[in-house]
Amino acid sequence: MNKFVDSNDRKRLFFAATFLSLLFCSLILRFYQIQIVQHKRWKSVALAQHQFVESEPFMRGCFYSNPTVRQGHPEEPVPFVIDVPKHHLFIDPDSIPLLLKEKMAKELSIFIQEEPSWIYSELMRKSRSRKVASWLETKKRDEIAAWWSGFSKREKIVKNGIYFKAEPQRSYPFGSMLGAVLHTVQEEKDPVTGQALPTGGLEMLFNSYLQGKPGKRLIVRSPRHPLDTGKVLEAPEHGADVYLTINHYLQAIAEGELAKGVQAAGARGGWAVMMDPETGEILALAQMPIFNPASYRDYYNHPHLLEAAKVKAVTDCFEPGSIFKPITLAVCLKASEELKQEGKKPILTPEEWVPTSNGWFPGRSTPLKDARVHRALNLNLAVQKSSNVYMGRAIQRLIETKGDIWYRKALVEIFGLGQKTAIELPAESIGLVPTPGKLHPNGKLEWSVPTPYSLAMGHNILVNSIQMVRTYAILANGGFDIKPHLVRKIAKKEQIFLDNTNLKKGKRVLSENISRTLVHAMKFVTKEGGTSKRADISGYTEAGKSGTAEKIVDGFYSKTDNISSFLGFAPAKNPRFVLLVSIDEPEVKYLPGIGKHQYGGVCAAPIFREIATQALQYLGVTPDDPYGFPPGDPRRVAEKADMIAEMQALREDYLRHNE
Repeated sequence: MNKFVDSNDRKRLFFAATFLSLLFCSLILRFYQIQIVQHKRWKSVALAQHQFVESEPFMRGCFYSNPTVRQGHPEEPVPFVIDVPKHHLFIDPDSIPLLLKEKMAKELSIFIQEEPSWIYSELMRKSRSRKVASWLETKKRDEIAAWWSGFSKREKIVKNGIYFKAEPQRSYPFGSMLGAVLHTVQEEKDPVTGQALPTGGLEMLFNSYLQGKPGKRLIVRSPRHPLDTGKVLEAPEHGADVYLTINHYLQAIAEGELAKGVQAAGARGGWAVMMDPETGEILALAQMPIFNPASYRDYYNHPHLLEAAKVKAVTDCFEPGSIFKPITLAVCLKASEELKQEGKKPILTPEEWVPTSNGWFPGRSTPLKDARVHRALNLNLAVQKSSNVYMGRAIQRLIETKGDIWYRKALVEIFGLGQKTAIELPAESIGLVPTPGKLHPNGKLEWSVPTPYSLAMGHNILVNSIQMVRTYAILANGGFDIKPHLVRKIAKKEQIFLDNTNLKKGKRVLSENISRTLVHAMKFVTKEGGTSKRADISGYTEAGKSGTAEKIVDGFYSKTDNISSFLGFAPAKNPRFVLLVSIDEPEVKYLPGIGKHQYGGVCAAPIFREIATQALQYLGVTPDDPYGFPPGDPRRVAEKADMIAEMQALREDYLRHNE
């Protein structure tokens, strides 16, 4: 019996030992499988429960002002746009005890200006992460963090019950200044790339340079580790900076005076463009109404505000009116030079007195008219009096001698009309220079018999404002082509992506003699007897021309809606800038002793004068007409003022030929 029992005990012991051995071996094999074979898999599962990789934000590139325009006054570049650190506030509802959620909601609402009921509803969600506040200033973040430190410690809540995520936000040190040119980026980023989405302007055009590359940060999920700290695994790569040609002082002057001028004119809006005629650098580009990048949603959600988001000097084209007349004369003088080289009679000389009492021209059903009838005018008087008939006679001779094709080719090849200037802004309008033999979409010819006479006075042609400023820059700089541009340089640390800092004048397209002749003629425009006396800059010389063009409304020229402009430069010799001021739909009325308010010489010229005066003073330009001040000013010495002798001689000549 005992032997039998011992035998059974040994069997049970054997089976138990065998089972335990097999179990141990299986455990060893399982441990081997988990720790050796499947090590990476289970390690990632474990780490996912305790740590994760968060995107580390980059700083988008900045836009900087041009400090070089004031010679001898070096300054540090001033930012128009920068990225500033902001913070998003998140809560972890699962880590907050139910009994404390209502109390936490009430106290947190004091800091983030949200209803306690809404915060409570977020705390009641089944989630580990809910955003409850966006774009908090660093000071506000510190206030919330200080409150939470005491609250969580007092109520014995895990420190990670709330946490912050940093993200840069576009900031504008000068507010809405240059807003339509710069534009902005949307607050919501592309969910795939994590990149900001530009709304337009330079932000959109140079987005590939401005955007950077996010980095990576390792976050440990633990009650002892705040979720907004961690080890940086990969540093972010910041975007490149864009250095503009625009100077913030000149931009402020242009915007301020334009705003006052538009209001005084009772106008719908307006714009101003200032450019260096030697380099093509745009020094200021203002428009009214403004576009405020910080409130971009308001503009895109209200159709009547959307116009302000465009840079109208670039996107909109218009008939230039009388500011085009110096271009007409430049083309005629160019043709005369060619004819003289061929041994032929020139079609026009500045000294010639051209009959201007008869305004009938081929193909026209109505005659061209001037503000008053003149028997005869020379070139200087034609510009000063803005004579339509003189321009028509000059172009009639041009067409009879050189032909339509030559005329159009000169406008395109000399001044670049009908072509984009390639200014660094989206949606530039190309304008329209009529083409002989080509049909409009309505089936009518672009160029018919009377077309040249309309072109002569700035009608039947469409231009954008940058194109027009460029044409006057060619006259101002002695006849050289230039490239209008807004960007001096794009750089990131030592790496240069674009460099326009040494961009100079291009090829000669007009002779120096033509340039000198027209500049001299345009100086009479702002003097006594001219159409734009209100553009006269005290203490300085200037040259320019006003223009008033009727807008097309419902297919017809409007008698009440105008674009009125003054385009000129100062000083007249070696000018520092060319400046265009255009007023959109000024109020139609008569100003006693001055004239019709809607004319460019009345409503746009004073804005030109005010912008130019302040700009010249800022630039440190020494007055070149120190005695040329208005009557009554103690600084005025009439006999020493610029153009006095020339004006007297011109007046006497006019009377002699128009008695």
